[in-house]
Order: sequence, then C-alpha cells, then structure tokens
Amino acid sequence: MLRRYFVSEDLTELKTVEHELEQQGINTEQIHVLSEQDANIELHQLPEVSPVLKSDVVHATERGAIIGVIGAALVLLIAYAFGWTDTAAGWIPFIFLAIVVLGFCTWEGGFIGIQEPNTHFKQFKDILKQGKHVLFVDIDSQDEAILNRTVRRHPQLQLAGSGAGTPGWLIKARVQFRRFIKVMP
Repeated sequence: MLRRYFVSEDLTELKTVEHELEQQGINTEQIHVLSEQDANIELHQLPEVSPVLKSDVVHATERGAIIGVIGAALVLLIAYAFGWTDTAAGWIPFIFLAIVVLGFCTWEGGFIGIQEPNTHFKQFKDILKQGKHVLFVDIDSQDEAILNRTVRRHPQLQLAGSGAGTPGWLIKARVQFRRFIKVMP
C-alpha cells in the first residue's frame, strides 16, 4: 500500500475529506489525522493517530530484537567456542542467557523508541508546531483515482509527500475486527 500525506489548517475540511473518501469506499482504517491538537481531533471525530504510533516504539523494538538475536547468537557461539557447553551444566545456562540477552535488547529498543517521534512523522515536526494538521491515507493502486478526485475538490489541501503505507492485510484485519465488534451483543 502507498501512503499519501496532505497538510491542512482546517479540521472541518479534513472531516469533509474523510467523509467523502468513506462514501467512495475508502475504509476509516486507511485514514488518519496527525496533529498536536488531540482534543480538537477528538472534537471533530477524526481518526487520530494513536499515541503509541506517534512514537517510534515499533521500529525501535524491531531494531532491538535484531540486535538481540545477534547478541544471543554470540553468547551461544562463544560458549561453544570456549568449550563451556561441555561442562556438567551443558547448554542450558547459555540458552537461558541467550534468551535474556534477546529479551533485554528487544525491551531496551522499545524503551528507547517510545521516547522518540515516529521516523515517518519527523518530517512534519515543524508543520505540526505551526498548528497545522497532517492527513494521511493508505491506498492501493485502485484507490488512487478516488483519492486524487477527492483532493482536487479541496484546493486548501497541500500534498506533503508519499511513503510506504500500512500493509493491506493489516487494514483488512482491522476492518473485519470492527465489523465483528459491531455484530457482538
């Protein structure tokens, strides 16, 4: 999926854009508004970016896990290379140590990431400080024409870039989950 970013100063206009996109088949799960004015986003009932996703916790946790896998492999390789696994204790203490190293690095990566802004949103730092809002829509190739037609009707929206979007399977899972929740008694 592809993500398109747009900047606007008017939350009412963003609500209109959201409504028009939904009327044409774009799911709510594909539309988000990033702003430093969370109360106004909630007041206009716009789909906001969750606080966890505003931070870099997911990306940093992944990096921490990769470092943890490397660290765990090093623990096991060093234990084997020095012959420490041939003792009465065997592999068990080193396997546990490798698991601890993996867990710690993953946790530490997430801990560092929660303190940093999301890498995808850093480019909008100055825009957000000016009181503007960023609308981003995740689309696939068949939705691109819908988005372009809608944006043309709103000249105050400024294209602010593109990037990789949320995977399509994840958006479909969110849509199915929302439908399931609505059906529940």
